[in-house]
Amino acid sequence: MEHHIQDDVNVLIKRRFEEYEELLKKGVQPFKYSFDVNSDSADIIANFKDEEEKREVSVAGRIMTMRRMGKASFAHIQDGRGKIQIYLRQDEIGEEYENFRLYDIGDIIGVEGYVFRTKTGEVSVHARKLTLLTKSLKPLPVPKEVVDENGNKVVFDQFADKELRYRQRYLDLILNPSVRDVFVLRSKIISSMRRFLDQSGILEVETPVLQPIYGGASARPFVTHHNALDIPLYLRIADELYLKRPIVGGFPGVYEISKDFRNEGMDKTHNPEFTMMECYVAYKDYEWMMNFVEEMVGFIVKEVFGTYEFEIEGNMINFKGPWQRISMIEELNRLAETDILKLSDKELIDVVKKFGVEYDGKKSRGKLIDEFFELTVQNKIVQPTFVIDYPVEMSPLAKKHREKAGIVERFEGFVIGREICNAFSELNDPIDQNERFQEQAKAKEMGDDEAQIVDDDFVRALEYGMPPTAGLGIGIDRLVMLLTNQPSIRDVILFPTMKPIKQ
Repeated sequence: MEHHIQDDVNVLIKRRFEEYEELLKKGVQPFKYSFDVNSDSADIIANFKDEEEKREVSVAGRIMTMRRMGKASFAHIQDGRGKIQIYLRQDEIGEEYENFRLYDIGDIIGVEGYVFRTKTGEVSVHARKLTLLTKSLKPLPVPKEVVDENGNKVVFDQFADKELRYRQRYLDLILNPSVRDVFVLRSKIISSMRRFLDQSGILEVETPVLQPIYGGASARPFVTHHNALDIPLYLRIADELYLKRPIVGGFPGVYEISKDFRNEGMDKTHNPEFTMMECYVAYKDYEWMMNFVEEMVGFIVKEVFGTYEFEIEGNMINFKGPWQRISMIEELNRLAETDILKLSDKELIDVVKKFGVEYDGKKSRGKLIDEFFELTVQNKIVQPTFVIDYPVEMSPLAKKHREKAGIVERFEGFVIGREICNAFSELNDPIDQNERFQEQAKAKEMGDDEAQIVDDDFVRALEYGMPPTAGLGIGIDRLVMLLTNQPSIRDVILFPTMKPIKQ
């Protein structure tokens, strides 16, 4: 069956090359340089009025359907905002109509003409001039619909294979307009976030992607080599340690929207290359930052979606603050029926195992507590919620809580069990910071390959004095997943990392 399908495709490709050659013989350039466009499908349809005089338009797009009918033909073209029908008459466009028989679905054309409504009521463009802009040499896998004998609609050749859609995103965007809508929303979400940060007086800066010492998170890095300096370099796993340096230097607030890279597994919420927003604001703490996040997310959803409340995964989610706040350590103590901070390492392992946490002999205390939380509390969170009171072992860069022993001033924001942000009252004590780096170094020696490494220059920067600072990180991809109701991070990254296909 597959062999026959491939044969059919090869026949179609051969025919298209023959059409291409014939167009060249007729003096038609199949790949034009430009075309003047003054309107688009959505604008034409939205602004059409039956009583108005013939409105002249110039539109361009990809042919998605064709109906040739002797001396007149119809086609639908798709542009960046939708589809519109075009109407062609042989007696009006002459030789261009003859060339139209050499066009195919997938070809990109330019149409100049006037807007009218057909007898069936469809707003269309009556072509006065037709121009081939790009000849498509491969057939699109356009779905075909037929109605069976029972009246059921059956779709053939639908471009629905997820793996193929991710690998050939260009076809996905052509054939699935809803996918394009997601990436339009992604762009609007990022623009809205940047606008809020700029209006808040926080300065956008840029930090190195290639770093001699990686840090700011617990993750395995990608390693490369700089030939001229003959040194290893790492793709950044986070922006944190570099963004804090300008705070030391006197900036009141900085942020960066950037690509980060972590050499880790891939699943529905992880891609090795992802987009982060990190910001740091001097003289603020994590309590202030919680209010800031409520305001920012509320600003974004209201500006992009026009409302604070909408449905996600079957739940009506309200992003308008104030958000609920819960204590991680209190929730876990309640489940464990003991104070987990006072447990020995062995006692902690015994407790978390009862709740499904697996122990391989290498996981740190912080990792065990983190997995305990994920399995028991995180997946039950639905409405926007801040989780506070994290154990110090989980947060080597956060400031110790001013009143509660054993925990830090940190929060994470969750919606429907998904983490959307992470924030601290930032650690600015260089002695404490160095001690925590040393603890991380010990964890790395014990086999934790995601433990952080010592950054002596960052400690030196803190020794010169960093003001009290609130820091925030938001995973852009996960936020877009949430707000656009997408099940996988691959659905919100244009070109996700894919396993190579073996030839």
